[in-house]
Amino acid sequence: MPDIFTSIKEPIISRLERELDPRLGYHNLLHTLDVVEQAEKIAKNEGVTSDHDLLLLKTAAAFHDSGFLFVYRGHEEKSCEIATEALQKTFSEADIKKICGMIRATKIPQSPNTLLEQIICDADLDYLGRSDFEPISRNLYEEFISYKIIPEDVVWDHIQIKFFESHRYFTKTAINKRNDIKLKHLAILKERSNWKNE
Repeated sequence: MPDIFTSIKEPIISRLERELDPRLGYHNLLHTLDVVEQAEKIAKNEGVTSDHDLLLLKTAAAFHDSGFLFVYRGHEEKSCEIATEALQKTFSEADIKKICGMIRATKIPQSPNTLLEQIICDADLDYLGRSDFEPISRNLYEEFISYKIIPEDVVWDHIQIKFFESHRYFTKTAINKRNDIKLKHLAILKERSNWKNE
């Protein structure tokens, strides 16, 4: 399996490295590689033992943000198109449908229907419950400003608090491993911004 995945991963990773807009401080190559790594870890903890399922999951993770090569909003659909074109000689139609299902599930608000979809969703937002949350969050803020997703005078902590409160992890692994730290980050955000429940 590693050889198959390497041959699938290398072309898209190389393309992301060469072609992604440098203003993408969050949705960049490091994020994609992190999601691949976290997805595999979560899958193993969740008891996913099928090599084929792991291959589909890691492939979806490698392609999940490839749409940013062309568009910002709606990048998930574009990622599916890129994956479908790149993978049609490697996977069956049914497998590509599963891969696209995983990619689409990561769209905010996340809507996973299968265990593999839950895993990629949790891997995609794994950083919310990690110690490197603050620098990653800063990168996302700067990216949003660059792309005019949010106005410059916005209170970033308030946006994050609302996002934290609407977000949940799906797998037992992520809940057990990340939720407590995520709640600590939320408490810090609220304290820092004198958040009042509205």
